[in-house]
Amino acid sequence: MKNRVVHFEIQAEDPERAATFYKNIFGWSIDAWPGMKDYWVIMTAEKDSKEPGINGGLLRRPAKTPPPQFGTNAYVCTVQVDNYDEIEKKILAGGGIVAMSKFSLGGMAWQGYYLDTEGNTFGLHQAI
Repeated sequence: MKNRVVHFEIQAEDPERAATFYKNIFGWSIDAWPGMKDYWVIMTAEKDSKEPGINGGLLRRPAKTPPPQFGTNAYVCTVQVDNYDEIEKKILAGGGIVAMSKFSLGGMAWQGYYLDTEGNTFGLHQAI
């Protein structure tokens, strides 16, 4: 494992509107994630595709959108790791902070979010 970016998330005030936008523009498949409220899975290619790229998710924005032309308002990328707790210790020792504490994704994985030293949000993901 090389600690690769394996997932992205798009936050939206109106997830249904955002889903329609991305479906119409890029032809992505966007469907509700069973058992999770207000979360949709984005498939940028078929499940067994050999094309380079990653899939993602769409969720309701938890905070206000930055004003237009106010800097980057970007997708959140998630890094898959072998040992969540070990990497979290490195993040905190390196000056990063917890944005959203570690939580279970329905017995499938551990997930959490952090801010780097520049205030950028990124996620950690460890399959269980």
